[in-house]
Amino acid sequence: MNAEVICIGTELLLGEILNSNAQYLAKQLANLGISHYYQTVVGDNIERIHRALAIAAGRAQIILTTGGLGPTPDDLTTERSPPFSTPP
Repeated sequence: MNAEVICIGTELLLGEILNSNAQYLAKQLANLGISHYYQTVVGDNIERIHRALAIAAGRAQIILTTGGLGPTPDDLTTERSPPFSTPP
C-alpha cells in the first residue's frame, strides 16, 4: 500500500507560505510504515486539481489532500472534489 500527498493552494506555488503540511504528513506516513513516493502541489484551479487527483489515483491507494479549504473564492476543494471522494 502506498500514499500520495496533494497540497492545494496557489500561495504554495508562489512561495508565499511554507508547505509544512507536506513535511508533517510525510513523517506521519513514514511512522505508520506507509510508502509514499510522490507529493504534488497544485494551485487553486479546479481542472488542475482534478488532473492531479486522477494521476494520484492511478498510482496510490491512499490520497491525502491539504489546503484549498479557506474562506476565499479561489478555495474550491470542498465544493468541487466530491467526484473523487468516497465515504469510508
